[in-house]
Amino acid sequence: MECKGFLFDLDGTLVDSLPAVERAWIGWAQGHGIEPSEVLDFIHGKQAITSLRHFMPGASDAELQAEFLALEHIEANDTDGVSALPGAVSLLERLNSLSIPWAIVTSGSVPVASARRAAGHLPAPEVFITCEQVKHGKPQPDAYLLGAERLGLAPADCIVVEDAPAGILSGLAAGCKVIAVNAPADTPKLEQVDLVLNSLEQIVVEATAKGAVVRLLD
Repeated sequence: MECKGFLFDLDGTLVDSLPAVERAWIGWAQGHGIEPSEVLDFIHGKQAITSLRHFMPGASDAELQAEFLALEHIEANDTDGVSALPGAVSLLERLNSLSIPWAIVTSGSVPVASARRAAGHLPAPEVFITCEQVKHGKPQPDAYLLGAERLGLAPADCIVVEDAPAGILSGLAAGCKVIAVNAPADTPKLEQVDLVLNSLEQIVVEATAKGAVVRLLD
C-alpha cells in the first residue's frame, strides 16, 4: 500500500483503553437502569454524545451536556490499565524519523484523548482531531476528511488505521485507504478495506520518493 500520510484512530488502535472505557460506561448504564451489555455493544468508535443521545432519546440538550461532562471527567481521570498496543509506539516513532505525516483522529474529547495518549506514552501528533472539531462523528466521514485536510493531503493519499466498525466505515466513506486492526469479523464492509491485521507489529513502513509504502512482514 502506498500513501503520503496516516490517520490513526486512538482507542483500540494505538492504545488499549478498553478497561477504562467499560468501567465508565458500565457505571453510567447501571446508574440509568440500562443493561450494561446493551450500552457496551453500541458505544465503541462513536462519540460519547452520540451514545448518550441514543440511550436518552427524550433528554434535553442541557441534560445531555451534563451527562457528557460527568462522563468526560470520569474517563479523563481514569487511565488505570491504559497502555500502548503492540507496535504502536515504534510505528509512530518510525513515521517521525522518516518525516511521514500522521494524525490521531478520535471520537474522544480533548481531555479524554489527551489523557489516554499520555498514558500510552505515544509521541504527540502535530494534528490531533477530537470530537470537538467535527459536527458529525464516525461512521460519518467528517473526522477523517478533516484529518486529511489538516495534514494538507487528499483523502485518497491517506491510510486510515482503525479497529472499530464505525471508524472503518468513516474511513471508507472519506475515500481513504483503510487498514483494519483487530476489527470484529462481522464489521460491515470489512471486505472493502485494503488490509486486515491482528497487530500493528505485522507491518513496516518505508519512505519512497512519493511518500511511503506499507509492507507486510514475513
